[in-house]
This record gives sequence, C-alpha cells and structure tokens, in this order.
Amino acid sequence: MNSGKTKVVVLGSTGSIGVNTLDVITCHSDRFEVFALTAATNVDAMFVQCARHKPAFAVMASETHGQQLLQRCAAEGLSTQVLWGADAICMVAAHELAGTVMAAIVGAAGLASCLAAARAGKRLLLANKEALVVGGQLFMDTVAAGGATLLPIDSEHSAVFQSLPQNPKDWPARIDKIILTASGGPFRTRDPSSLREVTPEEACAHPNWVMGRKISVDSATMMNKALEVIEAKFLFGVAPEQIQVVIHPQSVIHSMVQYVDNSVVAQLGTPDMRGPIAYGLSWPERITSGAAALDFSTMTGLSFETFASQDHKKRYPGLDLAWQVLKAPAGTTAVLNAANEVGVSAFLERRIRYDHIHLINTETLNAVAPQSPASLDDLLALDLMSRRAAEHAISRLSA
Repeated sequence: MNSGKTKVVVLGSTGSIGVNTLDVITCHSDRFEVFALTAATNVDAMFVQCARHKPAFAVMASETHGQQLLQRCAAEGLSTQVLWGADAICMVAAHELAGTVMAAIVGAAGLASCLAAARAGKRLLLANKEALVVGGQLFMDTVAAGGATLLPIDSEHSAVFQSLPQNPKDWPARIDKIILTASGGPFRTRDPSSLREVTPEEACAHPNWVMGRKISVDSATMMNKALEVIEAKFLFGVAPEQIQVVIHPQSVIHSMVQYVDNSVVAQLGTPDMRGPIAYGLSWPERITSGAAALDFSTMTGLSFETFASQDHKKRYPGLDLAWQVLKAPAGTTAVLNAANEVGVSAFLERRIRYDHIHLINTETLNAVAPQSPASLDDLLALDLMSRRAAEHAISRLSA
C-alpha cells in the first residue's frame, strides 16, 4: 500500500453509504485507499469488494459468514486478512495505520466501533446517526478525549455543518436556530386513516433517495428526522428548542442555519450521498463527488410545509418524541432508538402494522427508566432492556 495516501476504513461497506464511499474513493485513488472493510452478512458483496479494492482487512460480523468469506478469498488468492466478530470490527476501526473511518453500520450495532475510532483519534465520518443518539454526551466526550475529528455524513447534518462558521467557538453566539429539511417520505399526501394498511414495500419506496430498508421506513414515519434532531443537539451544541424541522418535498435544500440577525444560510445539492461523503473525506477541501450538478433551468420551484396541520401530526406522530426524550433523563434517547429499531424490524417482518411502530416506541419509553449511563456497558445494558420491553409490547399487540 502507498503510505502517502489516506487509508480509509469503511464500517458497513456493503450498505448504500458504504458502496457510495467506495465509489468516491475509487474516483480519487491518488488520495485515498481502502484499508479495511466490514459487513454483517452479505458475503457475496464483500467478496466482490475485496477482489476489487484489495483491503488489508475484511471483517464479517459472525464467524459463519467470516469463514465463508475466508474460503472464497483464499480460493481466489487474495491477500486480504479475513476476520470476524465485534472485537475485530473495533480493532480495524482503531488501527494505527487507518486515518479515516466511515461509520456506516446501521443502528446501535455501530456504537462500539464508533467509540473505538473516537478513542483512537481518527477522522470519524459519522453516517450512523444511531451511534450518537444512543451514545449521547458520552460519545461526544469520547470524541473530545481522543482528539478525534467528527464530521457528519447524514445529508442534513453535513448541510448544517457546511452552513456554519468554521470555528465552533463562534456557533453559540451566532446561531439562532438549525432548520432540518425532510422530504416527507412516500406518504406526505396520503390519507392518514389509510396508513394502517401500508406494506413494507410501500414504506421502502422513497420518492427521492436510494436508501436501505430500515432508514427508508424511518423516513416514511419521520422517525429518521426525530433521530436527526437528537443528533443535531449533540453535534452542534444547541438547545432542543433551537432545532426546527420543515418538509421540503424536492430535497434540494438539505438543511439551513438561521443566524441571530435572521439571515439564513442553506446548502443545496442533488439528492446523492456522494456529495456529503466526498466533503467528509476531503474536508476542509472539496473534491469531485460524482453527484450530478443542480440544473436550475429545470427547477420549477421549491416548496415548504410545516407540521402544524392535523394531517401531518397524524402522519408523523413520532417526530415530537425527539424533543420529549431530549428533555428527559440521560439515556432516554437510547431507549427510543432501541424501541424504534425493534419496531421497524417487526414491521418489515410483517409481525406488526405500520401504525404500530409509534405505539411500540411510546410504550417502551413508558416502560423503561434509564439510570444515566456512564459507560459503553451501561448503554448496551440499557439498549438490551429497551429491546426486551419493545418485544414484549409487540407480543401483546400480535397476541
């Protein structure tokens, strides 16, 4: 490997963020090289990535899938060292030769490796919003203690970051509010009374973005925006009441910052995750991303909607939970995240109705009282307790 290039670890390389990250790296092979890849179960996709990018390490979540990948890589004569398990994922995230870590493992499962990269002082590109939602202030304290550089990759938080002054010390005195935009998902104009009939296929059909199944459902329920409100609070150090969400169906303005003089700075672009990924890889510079440029000659208008209407409140009842859990005891955000992951999984498995997801979230929040988690073990214990409470609620619903 060329030591003059930045060595990149891609956690969750077979998902949509991981694939787009590898695409950007390939376009800038003079600057970046793939050092390690990790995935959960997709051995076929991981093998193809290993053959193409020839990483030093490839890690699967389980031994079963790791052994399968090992056999295929050995048969092909690849030099990639194949490992498996959570400890191995954390090892590559903190490896001394790695410079940048793309954190794109879906859900709370990505928390441990994110913390490992933060402790090791990496440039941490955070595409896993749940790690920060679960980790909260503990995660931010770990970033500070490790001297890591934390850069948001979610399109909304990247847009906010790009719209802020470069020096974070200037943020408190200048920011009035952060405005996160939301597409409204596939059900923005659907009769709320019909949502109980929504199928997983309908919920995963996002009108603008190509995303994984879990985040697509979160976009439909607007729970992704609730999680992003929580993430924004910790990332940018603002009070919960300084964060606003508006529906912007065109997904051209990715988010905005309103300053104390009431001027607004917005970041615009096509709905393509390669934009924020390229910015995170190259910051504070900019490199080509492969995303298409905006064509203003074809844009007929930009529109916005608030959540004031009764229909929107019925379509997206989970959005308000963001502000509720931020005002609750530390750890409550982790309870909400766990409940939502379990609820979405049950919906995708057709065990509950679409409108039951919000019910699972609220019942779990009522059932679990967090005890101010102070360590990763505390957070994992709270996560497990919340998942059990959510599964109990699901069992009662499906009885």
